[in-house]
Amino acid sequence: MKKFLIILIVAIFIFSACMSTKAVRLGESISRPAIPWKQIKVYRSADQVTGKYEEVALLMTTADTIWTSEKGMWNSMKKKAAKMGANAIILDAVSEPSAGAKVAGAFLGIGTDRKGKAVAIFIYPEEK
Repeated sequence: MKKFLIILIVAIFIFSACMSTKAVRLGESISRPAIPWKQIKVYRSADQVTGKYEEVALLMTTADTIWTSEKGMWNSMKKKAAKMGANAIILDAVSEPSAGAKVAGAFLGIGTDRKGKAVAIFIYPEEK
């Protein structure tokens, strides 16, 4: 049982260290309280956003392709945006390593990184 617990703790550490989301605050956006990350709306482009919004931050995520998924990467961005008081993100680019890089990484025991970008935004409530 003790051995299992140690393995579990090491696995959690490895998986959590495989993804990192950084944020750069944009402009002079107002500091807002954090919201639950599952309430963050996701848009594929700025054209899909209805209503007036303010850009809060540029989000950049780096994730090891062996241990993470794109869904995990987007969730990491949503969590960072929620902490910054944004209520939505607009997805930008995701760059995947080439198939050759993935194969080489698997044989050499090194990870290859997937990178993603998004913009955290605050959508103002509609005025009635």
